[in-house]
Amino acid sequence: MTPDDPVAAVRTSTAPAADPLAVEAQVCLAMSAAARALVAFYRPLLEPLGLTHPQYLAMLALWQHGDLSLKALAALLHLEPATASPLVRRLEALGLVERARSGADERALAIRLTAAGRALRERAVGIPAAMVEGLRLDLGQVAQVREAAQLLLAACEDAEARGA
Repeated sequence: MTPDDPVAAVRTSTAPAADPLAVEAQVCLAMSAAARALVAFYRPLLEPLGLTHPQYLAMLALWQHGDLSLKALAALLHLEPATASPLVRRLEALGLVERARSGADERALAIRLTAAGRALRERAVGIPAAMVEGLRLDLGQVAQVREAAQLLLAACEDAEARGA
């Protein structure tokens, strides 16, 4: 490591700097960098399915829950409905889902898997294991990361609700 290599200095640092504004002390940096790296890791796993990472998450929700309203899908994915809508349109263009007005409420948009969307699940079933194996994490470590991220998400949502 040389003084001209600040990235190496950050990567070898084990404790946050005493300066509260030090870049390596920021939770937001660690989380956003980890999120980008994780999405990039998933890319080659999802390419054979023809899905992007957000599309994969939407398909996971639909495989788990079946028909969902656009509002419910957006809530499960922690998205605004206006953000989820183009995502669903792209899945519809791929022939994986159908959008239809709900019979119970004409204002609600129901998202349903097509036969192709249901069949794609079989091709995706190995992705979680491939992720764990590729990252060389054990299931306990994956659970710890997920729980920490969920804790942070809940704290952020609570702070937003309080207007903090």
